[in-house]
Amino acid sequence: MHTSNLLDIAFVTETFPPEINGVAMTVGRLVGGLRERGHRVRVIRPRQGQIDAGSEEELALPGLPLPGYAGLRFGLPAGRRLHREWKKRRPDLVHVVTEGPLGWSAVNVARRIGIPVTSGFHTNFDRYSVHYGLGWMRPAVAAYLRSLHRRTLATMVPTAALAADLAGEGLNGVRVVGRGVDTQLFDPQRRDMVLRASWGAAPDMPVCLYVGRLAPEKNLKLVEQAFAAIRQRHARAMMVWVGDGPSARQLAIDHPDHHFAGMRTGTDLAAHYASADLFLFPSLTETYGNVVPEAMASGLPVLAYRSAAAAELIVDGDNGRLAPPGDGEAYIRIAGEMAVAAGEWSRMGAAARESMRAHRWSSVVERFEAVVREAML
Repeated sequence: MHTSNLLDIAFVTETFPPEINGVAMTVGRLVGGLRERGHRVRVIRPRQGQIDAGSEEELALPGLPLPGYAGLRFGLPAGRRLHREWKKRRPDLVHVVTEGPLGWSAVNVARRIGIPVTSGFHTNFDRYSVHYGLGWMRPAVAAYLRSLHRRTLATMVPTAALAADLAGEGLNGVRVVGRGVDTQLFDPQRRDMVLRASWGAAPDMPVCLYVGRLAPEKNLKLVEQAFAAIRQRHARAMMVWVGDGPSARQLAIDHPDHHFAGMRTGTDLAAHYASADLFLFPSLTETYGNVVPEAMASGLPVLAYRSAAAAELIVDGDNGRLAPPGDGEAYIRIAGEMAVAAGEWSRMGAAARESMRAHRWSSVVERFEAVVREAML
């Protein structure tokens, strides 16, 4: 690429690796991919601890803990500081990832001094509010989120369905950028019989897996019910939970016979996926749900609602199974059907792996770049 075409981009985000969540992972991939293509990318984010001083390429600003989310912070308004930074080193574009106070001040400053600004829509925070006893706030939260995106030149979203939803709410400039999956990391070859044995699973025992935050908004009651339906057909079936969160303690008390693996990352996480046999994912609060393509790339059939990533990636009966969104009875019934036809799991898992080959991160980074250039024009 010709050097004059290279961009200087400021990424403003409330979360970034090494924090562990879908948004941090996605932003880390985008930033890394853009840097590989020669662009200058500076990340502006809240400090991740007392001793976090940031770096030349990461500006760490004050933040506060996010209620109910251990280890996550939101950035405080930083208009003056951003104005000073961008006067000193003016980026070609500001990309706002999250809609917290830091994101808002970034949009305000960029617009005031004439820097093009785009945004990403990553999290349905308005849907989360219902699960934390704040359902009455949902319309206000939704209006707040949408009003930030209305002030940016383009809003990037992971799926066509979400793009249609937001466009229907009057948002202009909605662009589908998609999400990728690392098929080298998430690979059926990482299946580990020693790891399975440490869970107490014999080679012929069906192992069901959930990976993600153990929290109310993830609809975990349905994982419990679906697994119970599977266990009626396979008395020796096993349930493995990977992740942590406010529901972890109660789940462990309720299910002493389930295996709780806690937080896992990297090749360790990839081995946990590949060593299971079926992935249960009944969340309805996702804008995407990175765990779905990760499980599929690992060779697992996924049972999910026809929503977010699952709606775009799963062909029902071919590489996984889909239930109508919100129909818990159908979800449990399909879990029972899958238990009866457990011989089909490996065929579906192989098809799931094959279908993920086209979803490389490099093509997502190219698409992001194209949308940014279009917005700047």
